[in-house]
Amino acid sequence: MSEAQKAMRSINIFKEMHGHFIEDLEVGMTDFYSRTITEADIVTFAGVSVDLNPIHLNQEFAEQTQFGGTIAHGMLTAALISTVVGTRLPGPGAIYMSQNLRFTAPVKAGDTITAVATVRDVNMAKRRCALEKICLRGDEVVVTGDALLLVPTRAAFGGTSGNRDE
Repeated sequence: MSEAQKAMRSINIFKEMHGHFIEDLEVGMTDFYSRTITEADIVTFAGVSVDLNPIHLNQEFAEQTQFGGTIAHGMLTAALISTVVGTRLPGPGAIYMSQNLRFTAPVKAGDTITAVATVRDVNMAKRRCALEKICLRGDEVVVTGDALLLVPTRAAFGGTSGNRDE
């Protein structure tokens, strides 16, 4: 066994990767993720989602629409919220139960979008967390919504704190 393999056996992968447990969450906690949307993002998302609507991919078609050019898929923008949920707040281990989204403005390649999630309610008994979610382009809201998440308990994972520093 190599030294790297020995080192990996000593690491608690769950502890290193896990996000917040339900017991860690408090109303008002907020986190965010920012990304500049690129043409490559739009084309890749179209390929993965098989949403080949020309409003996203064909400049000549899109120029004839109210948007005057191609726009990003709404769900590509909303996926930035999933990045916050799955990597930051609550983070790895949290599962979507439901979400509502409202798209308020188009997003184009070159726009920098910041997805923000804020804890609005914590139900310890049901292991659920309600989030308010928004995506911003500067100060302009381009997506707004809410989500209900199932969040693991500390007890379900042998009482580990989830804190990497312990």
